[in-house]
Amino acid sequence: MKKIKDYLQLMKPSLSIMVVFSSIMSFALTKGSEDYVSFWKMVLLLFAGGMLVTGSANAINQVVEKDTDAQMKRTSTRPVAAGRMSVEEGWAFAIITGAIGVFVLGYYFNWLTGGLAAFSLFLYAFIYTPLKKVNSIAVLMGAVPGALPCLIGWAAGDDKLSIGGWILFAFQFFWQFPHFWAIAWVAHRDYSAVGFKLLPADEGPTKFTALQTIVYSLLLVPVTLLPFFTGMCSYEDMQGMIGVGLIILANGFMIGRCVNLYRNMDVPSARKVMFGSYMYLPVVMLAMLLSKAPLV
Repeated sequence: MKKIKDYLQLMKPSLSIMVVFSSIMSFALTKGSEDYVSFWKMVLLLFAGGMLVTGSANAINQVVEKDTDAQMKRTSTRPVAAGRMSVEEGWAFAIITGAIGVFVLGYYFNWLTGGLAAFSLFLYAFIYTPLKKVNSIAVLMGAVPGALPCLIGWAAGDDKLSIGGWILFAFQFFWQFPHFWAIAWVAHRDYSAVGFKLLPADEGPTKFTALQTIVYSLLLVPVTLLPFFTGMCSYEDMQGMIGVGLIILANGFMIGRCVNLYRNMDVPSARKVMFGSYMYLPVVMLAMLLSKAPLV
């Protein structure tokens, strides 16, 4: 039982579920998803494949950062950092889960989906993870694999990377900056103590960092409304109007929290941005699904 708990902790299930949620929502927004005889069966397969690939990336992250994790109270109990699991066992788990996950996505959907999943795993584990101690550009690099689940889900339903998938990719790409900088602000002491360089200013939490969260939250406004101008979503019926309203309110909420951080420049305000971003993402995606354009 303890070993199972360690494997689950290695996969970071709460983070993995949030990542896979984006992939499933993107899949559901495609017209192609409606061609499957059993929609829910395909959703379960997408969930399983996504969880395995994301869990593999998280496992590699913990193996590579075991010494760093051991120095931070928040991460010191992770199985590899705490010594409950060997590095070899961690690597074996990551390789097996990653390979099975890519196979599931490639075999049951298409190999574009599987290839994107493999590319995302590579970027997160072998580019973003080691770059965190080199330069704050790591956040930019990490935002790419962080947004790829949207393209993965879109490719699974549409068999190609059309405009809708790229809009969703841009949405999740821009969302990650205020989200992640808020996390880095809250955990700045721990991160800086182990050499992580994750805030845009070398001096740490500054007005420049807070201003950057506002800029990216403003960029989310046109990106989240693009689906209504490309035919992916519709505002011509009641559901569509409710969806547009929810997206506008969610954007106002997110911008407001970032402005509040700029005014107060403190950890409680950064924490509000962090938790607000967790709520913002599913609300906007569900609003898009609610407004999904009917088949013609």
